[in-house]
Amino acid sequence: MSDHDQTVMSTVNGNRGRIRRLGSFDDFTFGEEQPADVATGLVSLGFIGAAIKRGARLWLILAVVGLIAGLGYYFKSPPAARASTSVLLTYGPSESPASAIFDNQTMAESHTVAQLAMKKLGDTTDPVGTFAASYVVGVVTDRILVIQASAPSSAQAVARAQAIAQAFLQFRAGQEQDIQKAQVGTLTQEEQAAQQNVDNLTNQVASAKAQGGSADQVKKLTLQLNQANINLNVIQQEIGSAQSGSSTIQATAGSVILDPAAPLPASKTKKLLEYAAYGLIGGLVVGMGLVAIGAAISDRMRRRDDVARALGAPVRLSVGQVRLAGRLPRSKRGLAAADDVEVKQIVAHLRSVMPSRDRKVALAVIPADQPDVAALSVVALATSCAEEGRRVVLADLAAGAPAAALLGVTGPGVKPVTAGKAQVVLAVPDQAEIAPAGPIGRPADGQRSEFTEQVNSACGSADLLLTLIPLDPSLGADHLSSWASSAVAMVTAGKASWTKLHAVGEMVRLAGTSLVSTVLVGADKSDESLGVLPEADALLGIGELS
Repeated sequence: MSDHDQTVMSTVNGNRGRIRRLGSFDDFTFGEEQPADVATGLVSLGFIGAAIKRGARLWLILAVVGLIAGLGYYFKSPPAARASTSVLLTYGPSESPASAIFDNQTMAESHTVAQLAMKKLGDTTDPVGTFAASYVVGVVTDRILVIQASAPSSAQAVARAQAIAQAFLQFRAGQEQDIQKAQVGTLTQEEQAAQQNVDNLTNQVASAKAQGGSADQVKKLTLQLNQANINLNVIQQEIGSAQSGSSTIQATAGSVILDPAAPLPASKTKKLLEYAAYGLIGGLVVGMGLVAIGAAISDRMRRRDDVARALGAPVRLSVGQVRLAGRLPRSKRGLAAADDVEVKQIVAHLRSVMPSRDRKVALAVIPADQPDVAALSVVALATSCAEEGRRVVLADLAAGAPAAALLGVTGPGVKPVTAGKAQVVLAVPDQAEIAPAGPIGRPADGQRSEFTEQVNSACGSADLLLTLIPLDPSLGADHLSSWASSAVAMVTAGKASWTKLHAVGEMVRLAGTSLVSTVLVGADKSDESLGVLPEADALLGIGELS
């Protein structure tokens, strides 16, 4: 026994309270236990990392699902083919290429140009917005636009790009012609005003000469008339230029399709890999996110401190996962799993909480969630003690009798069975017998049963009673104290909620049994909490056989 265990046992013996003689057993009750309280551990990166590692199966499955979904989407809706063409623009004398190029880009992306292109293609089914979204227009220089169009097939993409370029040039030419007409109209109005001014000045000059006006007046009016004639001639020249459409012809004739529409090269394999990668990454992100969120909001206890506070008993031992048959990869079947390091550690811990061999002991092991590991540990402890020459009674009160199944026993009853190289007395109640009473104390007449009498008889010559006894809140734990005055709880990390563990701890205390220790199975390596309560020094003793 280690120095720590000796210290623990001396504390147990030092805190021993009253002793009450009950039949063949001594029932020991020690110092007051404090009620458990709620405590929530901090969610750290290490905690999330451990949760993601535990949930590897889920996010790997979702990653594969995402990969399959990505491949399926590729084959169901393959990526559109693309084609490209470029347009060379020529501007009129009044246009600034640096700013006009962006106006032309916006014009090419307009729904008006898209409608013209759809008419050229004979497309009357697709919405204009959908068609306009199928192509983009980019600026290369202040005179070159690039049009890239997408379509289900390469030939359709080429036809669409060509139609868009033609529609844009057609629309732009129409805009230039409209500008020309507007200019002619404006200049015509200016010509009329100028002509009227010339006519007025001509009349004034003639009137001044006829009425004998001064030479200076006639000269001044004549100069004004000459300037009006010059202005009229300039406007008439501008009208002639505008009507001839020289600037419009320059802008439209010089704006052409520079490069005919041609398909853009695309690798099907590359696209396939891209879709697969997107699906895979999406599945991984969703899977890991679900695992991380689930761990953050879960009420399942994993940390040693949380388990200790919920049960109201210190976590004296925490081990890794125990690989049982059918539950984990590389698992072992039956008692072969007792050779695992984790099971040996549990058995050694159960030994450490029992008094020395020269005393008769009754110890209960309470699985708070899954009874398989607890059953294996109790059978391994019973076997090793029996092989040392101790007379052992093993009571299996769990549903389905998992401890009995490990020893090859299927039916109820109290009988000796072979355990390793020795024998133990195995006690299994009938399924109809709910919460049977044990050999400690004197049960009331209504609680007496043939099973209880048989166990009591077997314990008369035994020096060790081990009981596997899960607790059900619907049944209570009044019978617990008749099997042992002290117990060890076994908890599987991530299986039981705080409410469930707190209920187990309360039932043990209400039964008057001492919960001396907790064993945490499947503990996270990232857990740095101790699992020790402030009242942990007030350990409760182990019941002894007389």
